[in-house]
Amino acid sequence: MRFALMTEPHQGLSYQEILAIALTAEEAGFEAFFRSDHFGSFPPGAGMASTDCWATLAGLARDTRRIGLGSLVSPVTFRVPGAFAKLVATVHEMSGGRIEVGVGAGWNDAEHAQFGIPYPGDRVRVDQLEEELAILRGLWAGPDGWSFDGAHWQVREASFVPRPAPRPRLIVGGSGRPRSIRLAARFADECNLASSGPAQCRAAFASLGAACAEIGRDPGSITRSVMVGVVVGRTDAEVRDRAGALLASIGTPGADAEAWVEERRPRWIIGTRDAARERVAEFAAAGAERIMLQDLLPRDHDHVRLMAELLFD
Repeated sequence: MRFALMTEPHQGLSYQEILAIALTAEEAGFEAFFRSDHFGSFPPGAGMASTDCWATLAGLARDTRRIGLGSLVSPVTFRVPGAFAKLVATVHEMSGGRIEVGVGAGWNDAEHAQFGIPYPGDRVRVDQLEEELAILRGLWAGPDGWSFDGAHWQVREASFVPRPAPRPRLIVGGSGRPRSIRLAARFADECNLASSGPAQCRAAFASLGAACAEIGRDPGSITRSVMVGVVVGRTDAEVRDRAGALLASIGTPGADAEAWVEERRPRWIIGTRDAARERVAEFAAAGAERIMLQDLLPRDHDHVRLMAELLFD
C-alpha cells in the first residue's frame, strides 16, 4: 500500500503552517502531500483563514524537495480550463515534476455564493468537468494546433509552450457515481474515492474495471485510491483524546467523541496499530492501491509522524 497525506487548510492554516506539515510529511516518508481546494472556511460563519490552493502549492514546490504535491480536488467551477492548464504546468515545472492534480465537479454552493462564483446544476458541472479533462489532456499532450469544440469551452489551434514532460498526473475524485467512474476510465491516471468504506470501494473499483474494458482501456493502467479519515494513537486513551481534539477543531467541542468515532469507524482508519493496519488491509483487499490519509488535526505533527510509524512497513 502507498500512502499520501491529505489536509484541509481551510481550517485556518497559514502558509507557514501548511509548509510545516508538508515538511513533516516529507520527513516521515509520505510519498505525496495533498491539500483541498476551497476559498472559504466552513461551516458557513466559521470565519477561519483560508489560502488559495495553487498559490500555496507553488510555494511548496520551492520549499520542499522530494514529496509529491497536489490538489484533492480542484472544482471545475473555480478555474477556466485553459488558464488552469497553464497554472498547473507552471507549478509542475517549479516542483521538478512532482505535481498531481485532482479535479471534481465541486459541491459547496454556499462557498461559491460567497465569492460570486457561478454554481450551475449537477449535470452542467459534470459536463464542464468532462470538457475540462479533455482540455487539460489536449493542451498538455496534444499536437500543435490542437482544437476542441465543447458546449462550455472551445480551444482554437492551441499553442501550449512549454508542454509539461511528463505531464502532471490527473486524478478524478468522487464518491463512485456512474458518470464519474466513466470519466475516470476515459481520462484519468487515478480514480480516487471519498467517504467510502472497503465494501463501497470494492463495488466502485469493479465498476471502474468494467468501464475501462468497455472503452478498450487496460484496467491496470489506472491507479485506484481512496481518501480516508484517520485518527490513530499509541493507546486507546490517545485515540479518544485525538477524537475529542478533532471535534473541537471542527466546531463541535463537547460532543460525544465516542459516538462520533463509532459512526465513522466502518469507513475511517481509527485506533491503535493493529486496528489501523487491519483497516488498511481491508482497503487493499477491496482493490485500493493508495490511501490519502485525511488529517483533520493538521497542527498535531506527532499525529502525522505516528501515521507513518503505525502504517508504513
